[in-house]
Amino acid sequence: MTVLSKNPIHSVIYLIGCFFAIAGHYLILNAHFLAVVHIMVYAGAIMVLFLFTLMLMNLNEETEKHKPALARIGAVIAAGVLGMVLIAVFVKADAMPVQATQNLTIGTVQNLGKVLLDEYFFPFEFASILFLSAMVGAVLLAKKDKTPVL
Repeated sequence: MTVLSKNPIHSVIYLIGCFFAIAGHYLILNAHFLAVVHIMVYAGAIMVLFLFTLMLMNLNEETEKHKPALARIGAVIAAGVLGMVLIAVFVKADAMPVQATQNLTIGTVQNLGKVLLDEYFFPFEFASILFLSAMVGAVLLAKKDKTPVL
């Protein structure tokens, strides 16, 4: 529906639904932290940015230029070639072997917290201090001076 929708706002909303479906797949694969981060980053921040960009562009069918026929034919040929390459890759690819045992603690938030705070404590804290100083710097740069203009 994202590709077939004619309204760009509806396409972005369908893309948000697709991102939630991908997060559901992460939950099925027992990657809880990755699912939550995926929802926050992609379905939250990136899609809001897309929506604001589309709304600011003010896309109207009357003002939009139509593509020449040669460009449309080239796009159809390129999509066909890409489809044939993907089909050839899937036909030639071997099936991945299934693992006999599965560790259910991999990908959980508890396991990630233990690894971050045990093995990678100093790099984790260094990165947090670096991000904090970057945020303070961004706020100071964005802050306007209150000096009166003469």
